[in-house]
Amino acid sequence: MSAAVLLGLDFGTGGAKICALSAGGEILHQGYEEYPQYHDRPGYSEHDPARYWEACQRLIAGAVGAVGGDVAAIAVSCALPSLVMVGADGEPIGRAINLLDRRASREVQELTGNRIEDYPALVSMLWLARHEPDAFATAAKGLTIDGFVAMCLTGRPTLNRSCAAFFGVAYDIRHCRFDETVLGELEIPADKLPELVDCDEAIGTVAADVAARLGVPPGCAVVGGQVDCNAAWIGGGAVAPGDFQLNLGTCGVIGIVHDRPEFPSTPAGRQVVNIPYTTDVRRVYSAVAVTMTGGQVLRYLRDVIGAQERADAESLGVDAYDLLTRQAGDVPPGSDGLLALPYFMGERVPLWDSTARAAYVGLSLRHGRGHLIRAMMEGVAYALRWALDVLREGQLRVREPLVLNEGGARSAVWRRILTDVLEVRTTTLSRGGGAALGDAVLAGVAVGALPGFEAARELCETGDVLEPEPGAVAAYRQGLGVFQETYRALRGPVASLSGAPEAAEADGGG
Repeated sequence: MSAAVLLGLDFGTGGAKICALSAGGEILHQGYEEYPQYHDRPGYSEHDPARYWEACQRLIAGAVGAVGGDVAAIAVSCALPSLVMVGADGEPIGRAINLLDRRASREVQELTGNRIEDYPALVSMLWLARHEPDAFATAAKGLTIDGFVAMCLTGRPTLNRSCAAFFGVAYDIRHCRFDETVLGELEIPADKLPELVDCDEAIGTVAADVAARLGVPPGCAVVGGQVDCNAAWIGGGAVAPGDFQLNLGTCGVIGIVHDRPEFPSTPAGRQVVNIPYTTDVRRVYSAVAVTMTGGQVLRYLRDVIGAQERADAESLGVDAYDLLTRQAGDVPPGSDGLLALPYFMGERVPLWDSTARAAYVGLSLRHGRGHLIRAMMEGVAYALRWALDVLREGQLRVREPLVLNEGGARSAVWRRILTDVLEVRTTTLSRGGGAALGDAVLAGVAVGALPGFEAARELCETGDVLEPEPGAVAAYRQGLGVFQETYRALRGPVASLSGAPEAAEADGGG
């Protein structure tokens, strides 16, 4: 199978990526397509699911056109939680719900007994059953984005055992199964859930008509898939306990691979996201600290105040994000007294606060565009530090340096900020990385084109190791305390503005 091509597709909140990998370990092609997010009502965050399939077809056809049609296998990942309801014919019913959606606050509170922020797929299904009962009754299955795309390729609706963790309270990650008693208490019919499969399980082949349209050969396998953070870390060579990586896509995600099945039940484990890890969903896990708004803050600034950067980027053939972060690099640590909370859509670890919102504090006439950009980047770093401290309390084995994998984490300015705020040595990937590559590796392992997940390490090369700078560390330690104090001080006013006064009364965030 030396000539085989392996395709990985990752569907994020902002767009989809593809990576074509040879069985010999050469990255042959990469592509990206952005798609819109819809925020038509307060708390809503949706996609048009048709755009997933359209993007998938264009990306695969583009890859085949670039590298040829000898595609042996395809694997797909996605950002989670997400939900695509489909009818018996496989057609979507309504828009897809993505991970930024916060409409089901009442259902979350009822299910958990507190104001926990996370919105797993079962909560969204419960909301749909109550508020759109006709559509819910018509729906045959509730799928993740990757499950929907895999079904479009094969005709088979499935759910892999890493993504299943994001269905929430009824999924037992220790035993990799749904608890039908809990489903019954939620009044969610078990038959509306897709069939569970392993990440590296071949779930079928690309349907003949689809294969002909895309240019892939008959018999091209589609495998179970994985959650996007797992995919990115595998793409970055994280395949053993102790591996430690950071993604800065829409969200900011720090993960530690471990083999301690008791960790999710510890005090630290109960504050973070726990996911069965792709390499062995029954024995290996990733402990994940998530800040809801990571690289999304730069997309927001690009779209809202970055018209000039967008125009300059197009004329110069450069990235608008680089033009934004270059301005941030001209501002000293601490942003000359400007502080930003990055909570545009609530927060996960450690606050679990759906009502948290973004804010600038300390803004004065001396502050310019660079200050606004850097302060928000520092705010994301502070949020990640607060989350990382929870993982540190869990005393999981960690091997430094922290590998900054994809997205904004590859920015030199953000890397310097993260290194100093997190107080860890960091490195970046000079070769490898990214969820789509991790998906291509998964595809290769599943069909035997790659010998095992250890092959991912051979695909990756790291660059220099950056050490924390003592002066900046001291400034950021002080800034972290102010950041935490500011979040607590603004909870009441933010809750009043959002019409959720109960948020000001609940405990959270230390």
